[in-house]
Amino acid sequence: MKQSAGILLFKRVTKKIVVLLVHPGGPFWKNKDLGSWSIPKGEFTDEESAPEAARREFKEETGFAITEKEKMLPLTMVIQKSGKLIYAWAVEKDIDTTAIKSNHFEIEWPPKSGQLKSFPEIDKAEWFSLEEAMQKINSSQAAFITELQQLLS
Repeated sequence: MKQSAGILLFKRVTKKIVVLLVHPGGPFWKNKDLGSWSIPKGEFTDEESAPEAARREFKEETGFAITEKEKMLPLTMVIQKSGKLIYAWAVEKDIDTTAIKSNHFEIEWPPKSGQLKSFPEIDKAEWFSLEEAMQKINSSQAAFITELQQLLS
């Protein structure tokens, strides 16, 4: 069974909580918005612990590191419609979304053209209020935001 691990970054702005979500790069996601955003996350195998994978994926997708000194609050694992298990941790930290540097992937584009093109795994990252984030995030990951709100209240 496939499994991913990720970080739900949050910060406090004028007594309100905002969360960082990322938008997937590539032509499939180009014009999609509501329900297409995610926490920075990625797949891992049993050769790596889920917290290690979450930190690695966050760095790969944003260019920012989550160190072992930073407190990671475990969130309840969710199962996406595809059956993939998603493990997540909430971390309080501020980053500059204009400085995001994502890794890239290659796909054949346009389809059946024989041409490989490179796209960023993440094309943008933004801070959202909890209410906005609930509209933007992939519905199977919305439970992470709900749980974070409960943990912090």
